[in-house]
Amino acid sequence: MSAPTAPASVVPDDAISVQHDPVAVTVVSSTSPIDAGDPSILGLPIFAAASIALGLTLVGLVSDAAAGTPIAIIFAATGIGLLISTVWAIRVGQTMVASVFGLFAGFWLSYAALVLGLTHNWYLVPPGDVADTQLIFQITWAVVFGALTFASVRLPSGFTLVFGLVVLSLVLLIIGNLTTSTFPVRLAGITALAFAGVGVYLFLAAASAATGGRPYSIGRPLAR
Repeated sequence: MSAPTAPASVVPDDAISVQHDPVAVTVVSSTSPIDAGDPSILGLPIFAAASIALGLTLVGLVSDAAAGTPIAIIFAATGIGLLISTVWAIRVGQTMVASVFGLFAGFWLSYAALVLGLTHNWYLVPPGDVADTQLIFQITWAVVFGALTFASVRLPSGFTLVFGLVVLSLVLLIIGNLTTSTFPVRLAGITALAFAGVGVYLFLAAASAATGGRPYSIGRPLAR
């Protein structure tokens, strides 16, 4: 998911210093090595880590009362890791990648804040409004990721698949919240494990490209 880079012959004016020499004038580029690379090499596996942790929680590996089980991974690993990936994408000029990683950073960090806040009553939400508070969170992010799914149709379809599965998982959680049934929640967990699996595959594709390996097929864009 890398944006096109400028031709090597184009050097920004502010990245050039001229060294005057009695014999010759040498143009020296001051471009930093940090302004290079593919931020998806970090963003994809760190996204998959939180997805696996959340998926295992939702399918019932722990009791429903243990909602905070995946928070250590979601906050300390994925939330922070995606913030780093977002900054990296901005530095290399990958606008859409920065948008994707930034949105997912917001999602995972706000999920951690929601669970911790409701568990410790930081927000003073009355007990009768806790379910509706969760519902607001789920609907908000379902709408945002629904828009991202449509916006991604010119990306390789593997990414559109991830975003679509995220929306499906949120919709299932909304249904579970409204019906107070655990079955949609379990399906949401399975869906989370599915988009985690696609995320791992996309990471392997990025890692193969980064190490000079064979290219992986990550799907044709749905639109041109």
